[in-house]
Amino acid sequence: MAALPLAGVRILAASQLGAGPWALTLLSDLGADVVKIEPPGGGDEARNVPPFAEAGDSIYFQSLNRGARGLTLDLRSDAGRTVLRRLVATADAVYNNLRGGEPARLGLTHAALRDANPRVVCCSLSGFGQTGPRANEPGYDFVIQAYAGFMSLTGAPDGPPERCGVSIVDFSAGILSTLALMIGLHQAQRTGTGCDLDVSLYDTALSMLNYLAGWTLNRDWHPQRTADGAHQTLVPAQTFRTADGFMVVMCLKEKFWLALCERMERTDLRDDPRFATFADRHANRDLLIPRLAADFARRPTEAWLERLRGHVPCGPVYSVEEALADEHAIARDMVTGVDHPTFGWLRQVGTPIRMAGVTPVHRRAPRLGEHTDGILAEAGYSAAEIARLRADGVV
Repeated sequence: MAALPLAGVRILAASQLGAGPWALTLLSDLGADVVKIEPPGGGDEARNVPPFAEAGDSIYFQSLNRGARGLTLDLRSDAGRTVLRRLVATADAVYNNLRGGEPARLGLTHAALRDANPRVVCCSLSGFGQTGPRANEPGYDFVIQAYAGFMSLTGAPDGPPERCGVSIVDFSAGILSTLALMIGLHQAQRTGTGCDLDVSLYDTALSMLNYLAGWTLNRDWHPQRTADGAHQTLVPAQTFRTADGFMVVMCLKEKFWLALCERMERTDLRDDPRFATFADRHANRDLLIPRLAADFARRPTEAWLERLRGHVPCGPVYSVEEALADEHAIARDMVTGVDHPTFGWLRQVGTPIRMAGVTPVHRRAPRLGEHTDGILAEAGYSAAEIARLRADGVV
């Protein structure tokens, strides 16, 4: 088996709750030494998120912090920041997902740490970024979905705006922060000098507007909610009710529209000039969709999947339980597990990155401060010094 690709990369992480810790889990699975820094006493609030939380730990916390080593350290004290600087000397990166000016106040920037290690890369993932009028405001996924216009596009046209059921901005921003971190590490390796990286949930969400932004900024276009989650312009590309549930059909190429007509035995729709092109189908959506919907409602989902799979992009609308039990998820090793002293065998989603010859390593998230003594000893602290730091509430 090949060595894990990120073996030897050490990241000191003052991360909390969801976006930051999950991003670093991806790197830990692939060999990075992620040292999770938590304040002494309570630690990351994720440890207490219900419904399954006990003894200073939770399934929520375990899902987001897999593989990290645990260090307690009071970064708000001078003594804690002195310890941090000593740890930075042998680290490749310092990562945080704190709001606005907090990284600078806690000394988590390249300017504050470069004399301890000029190559260190400092990555900040925050709600609104390090600059701008909202820099110091707390920003979470739900709030950013509202600010970025996502909620104006989600839900029934005649209902209230809704958020996506998954923390999509958190996870997308987390992924971008790991990309930023790899870019910064590559530059540091090439130049010998680290840098600051500023990634935000807000910028990530706005960037995800992409082609909707292009239409809105350059033409008189006003995106709005569509029935059945339909694509703004491509038809048919939406949810349909079947005889026993729901399914999604996505004709994002003309060839898929032709295949759909063939597989549904509706060559009359294929030959109708009102539905000949993307533009025609968009203009005549209100004529086309009721005809397709009536047909889809006559058969169960599985019968339609048997007809359409491999010919037209389509899929069933699964529950979370069904999604995790799907044969493809199992075949792709997307359901894994770790042994936990309280929760037992704890099943989790796997690593979504595949690398030939590499098997990701999955280890449970740490107890609060579980590896503090070992990490400090690696930095040259004696047992007596560690005991003093603990007595003083620094660790």
